[in-house]
Amino acid sequence: MEKKLSIHSENILPIIKKWLYSDRDIFLRELVSNSSDAITKLKILKEDISSAKIDITIDKKNSLLIIDDNGIGMTKKEVEKYISQIAFSGAEDFMKKYEAKDSFIGHFGLGFYSSFMASTKVEIETKSYLEKEKAVIWSSTGTSTYTIEEGSRANRGTKITLFIDDENKDFLEEEKVKETLLKYTRFLSYPIFLNTKKINDKEPLWIKNPKDITEKEYLDFYKTLYPFDPDPIFWVHINIDYPFELKGILYFPKIQSNYDIQSSKVKLFSNRIFVSDNLKEILPDFLTVLKGSIESNDIPLNVSRSYLQMNKTVKQLGAHISKKIFDKLSTLYKDQKDKFISYYPDIEVIIKLGILQEEKLFEKAKNFLIYENTNNNWLTIDEYISKSKTDKKIFYTHKNKHTKELLDLYKDIEVIYTNPYIDSAMINLLESKLGVKFVSIEGSIDDSIIDKENEKNVLDSNGQTISAKLSKFFKSSINTADLEVEAKSLKNKNLPSFLMIKEEDKRLNDYMTMQNQNMTLPIKKTLVINTSNPLIEKIEKLQSKDPALAKDLTKQIYGLAKLSQKDLSANDLSEFVTNSTSLLEKLVNI
Repeated sequence: MEKKLSIHSENILPIIKKWLYSDRDIFLRELVSNSSDAITKLKILKEDISSAKIDITIDKKNSLLIIDDNGIGMTKKEVEKYISQIAFSGAEDFMKKYEAKDSFIGHFGLGFYSSFMASTKVEIETKSYLEKEKAVIWSSTGTSTYTIEEGSRANRGTKITLFIDDENKDFLEEEKVKETLLKYTRFLSYPIFLNTKKINDKEPLWIKNPKDITEKEYLDFYKTLYPFDPDPIFWVHINIDYPFELKGILYFPKIQSNYDIQSSKVKLFSNRIFVSDNLKEILPDFLTVLKGSIESNDIPLNVSRSYLQMNKTVKQLGAHISKKIFDKLSTLYKDQKDKFISYYPDIEVIIKLGILQEEKLFEKAKNFLIYENTNNNWLTIDEYISKSKTDKKIFYTHKNKHTKELLDLYKDIEVIYTNPYIDSAMINLLESKLGVKFVSIEGSIDDSIIDKENEKNVLDSNGQTISAKLSKFFKSSINTADLEVEAKSLKNKNLPSFLMIKEEDKRLNDYMTMQNQNMTLPIKKTLVINTSNPLIEKIEKLQSKDPALAKDLTKQIYGLAKLSQKDLSANDLSEFVTNSTSLLEKLVNI
């Protein structure tokens, strides 16, 4: 008997293809998901499902793809209700509402009708688990008409036959179908057979108790999800039952220096069926570098980005995941500190971004937010303060930024290494939260590094100190407009000079580095010359004896300071080498 669908559009096929074509393989996910639901409903009714399975058969000769389950089945009334009387009367409104939106079939809840994405005709043969009910055959070509008749199926369940169209012949290839099934339904609870061969033999590891899982099993599962990735450094097993259900395993991969925090790699599952790996609406930015899988049956399989953005449960999910991650890090630091420290280069950015993006995480994170000092020890800020005698001053520098001589100025003081890519923002937060003051060792001349007894502040007959005359001579000899010169007697005599950048300028420069801003900031620098250094003392005496040589030496001192602090551009380096050669020639001829 031919009947008519209650829709305004004469043909739903163009609508479906127009909006959903970019992810056309998703129809297979929808149909297998429906089969899984049919078996689960049977289980809820306390029926025997020990023989439950989903059979998928390819009939390439006749261009047929068949999905057959032995689930609950449908009566004729149910077919009319759930298949025939679909709310397509609003098809035109649908097109207007979702114009220029995502193109995922499941996101709009079309479910079964996704089958028309790949078919010219779809046929359903179903029989209810209720013994008195007869089998039913429903058929449609995607137009506004369909047929529904009595069928001959003897056993409960539903068989859907797709008459594959010419544009989708690749779904008649076993390898293509297998690849699609593994993508979406690898972890489905019920066995799936493709041309009589079982394909889903993996149980989702996240449903097991962490105490029962070995390290090898965690690593093997990671390889199942990401077969070409190197091993992760560690992982967090999540199991939340309240206020919503959430299970999963999140892995910390080896971090690349240029990772993209906008590119999520975590896979979202609902009822063990893959939904998406674009979880920017669920995971906060700082966790999108993680990999792994999470499952929440509180998020429907058919879900849109707008749903994710507005849904309160989704927002709570992200907050709970963040909390669980930081709980794990806190426990790891407390119980396995050495292991935590070995992981730190790969998790440091995640921790710091987490604190910056969600300040409520700070109280927990401050107990494992650590910094390496120049003695290769790792300290929290509280530990630094308790050990130092600097009245809440925290001296810092960037690793590999300076020579040993400059660091030796602070040999009696704790100096920590910071990360220029993120710590400019962290420093401001820590100062605000903890009442400390961060001081760069190149940002000021702290009293603790000055040898006050040897300061050359005695006035000559013209009312000038040796330090003032040296500063004036260096500045005129180097003749660089944006360079100031200051002469001090430093405790370390081996260091002739260093470049000082004001703290605020340094932080701004670090911030621009973190933002990947390829800009040159007009930063004013000060050359600090060490009047206790033997070479500087020689230059002071040469001013009157051989002013030309003294001038060349001042330029060499300046060049060495820039070289030691990695501040030489390519042109500066070339000039420095030329000047060095010229100076050596003069010296050998003395």
